[in-house]
Amino acid sequence: MATTFKNLLSTDIATTRTLLNEAIPLTGTIVSGTYDEDNPLQTNIKYYTHGMFESVYDYPYLSSSANRIFDLTYGYNSATSGTHVMNAKKMNIYSQLSLVLNGAGPEGQILNFDRDGDLLGTTTDSMNACFFIPYARLLTKDEIKKGSYTLSWFSSSTTPGFGKTLITVGDYGAATEYRVNSPAGEYGLLYTSSAPPVSSGASSVGHLYYQAGIAVITASGDLFQSASNYITTMNITSACNDLRSEWNNNSYNNTTELNSTIYFCQANAGEFNFSANPTYLTASAIRVKGGIGGNPSAQPKAYITTIGLYSPDNELLAVAKLSEPIQKDPSNSLVFRVRLDY
Repeated sequence: MATTFKNLLSTDIATTRTLLNEAIPLTGTIVSGTYDEDNPLQTNIKYYTHGMFESVYDYPYLSSSANRIFDLTYGYNSATSGTHVMNAKKMNIYSQLSLVLNGAGPEGQILNFDRDGDLLGTTTDSMNACFFIPYARLLTKDEIKKGSYTLSWFSSSTTPGFGKTLITVGDYGAATEYRVNSPAGEYGLLYTSSAPPVSSGASSVGHLYYQAGIAVITASGDLFQSASNYITTMNITSACNDLRSEWNNNSYNNTTELNSTIYFCQANAGEFNFSANPTYLTASAIRVKGGIGGNPSAQPKAYITTIGLYSPDNELLAVAKLSEPIQKDPSNSLVFRVRLDY
């Protein structure tokens, strides 16, 4: 326990914010066929009796090493509603994600996902039917880095590579051009690589919500060959399996926000020259080298090993250990830089 204290001034405290990024690759071998690819019910895909979504894992999901990497689901609004037995569930999914990502309209109405992000504008460019990909927080961390996202798939669910079209979408240009009108945070528009936003008249094909870690992709016939069947004949699981079977590659950079408070602890020449350890003195004589043996000219020496940060009422809040003891005597002045990360 400290016996001497020194107050920190506002000029002795600084704060910093650092963004750490990590590349995340989600290849087709993981998503569409690494485990028992001849079996449509692959062991790294977890299905649920409610049938409203499925979860994709990097290993067989019953394994203790398995990590969920994302969920996958599909839904549409009333403008696209069909007669399928899961019609109500598909509409509920669209409504739920719309409320979370778009918020409610001025009259409490469900807002459609809009290609250009103008939620209260015209409905002619609404994305009425969408795939939703909520990524696991384990991978996205605090948010997805703007401008780093790409997702590619083949336009047919049959074996890729035989004249099939590879479609790639990404949040091109989102590092400087993104939307902020979502209650879930910032989001960028997804474009196909053949029509990035720099192209005249390019239209987006989805949204990527950075802090929420959710991708929304329109399920149009231009992007998916089986789109017409998603409404009439396919349940949600079949539609999701159709996308997974076409999956080629997916990559993005996650972001971890590291906040730091730095305390500059100064020990001036006349301060902290004596140890707080009770064994430092015996019979009022300093036991360490210097200032003993009848030599009054010898200066006392102490070694700083630990720095404690205390609250105003002297409660110990944090302890910093030095990598090696630092000698302190009346002939020197030291400044220690203590950083707290959170």
